[in-house]
Amino acid sequence: MGTRYLLAVFLILLVLGFEVQGTPVPQQDETTSATLFSQMQESLLGYWDTAKTAAQDLYEKTYLPSMDEKIRDVYSKSTAAVTTYAGIFTDQVLSMLKGDS
Repeated sequence: MGTRYLLAVFLILLVLGFEVQGTPVPQQDETTSATLFSQMQESLLGYWDTAKTAAQDLYEKTYLPSMDEKIRDVYSKSTAAVTTYAGIFTDQVLSMLKGDS
């Protein structure tokens, strides 16, 4: 039974190997693919710049100094709390892994 299984797997892999090889596709010029890549890159960078400019404009239109202070205060308090609880969690995990010894 093991030999039949091995033979079946070998034949399947052989067929798949020939299917993967398939018919050869003509090679494209590297210049064509390079220009296509550069066009895609320019397009994506253009979209990125547009989105960044729109976000910057929106931020400048809605900027409120008092709200900015509140956001900074909430951020500093939350990072302090997360740091404290992460330290407690790390200590607990280390004590569990280390054991009573």
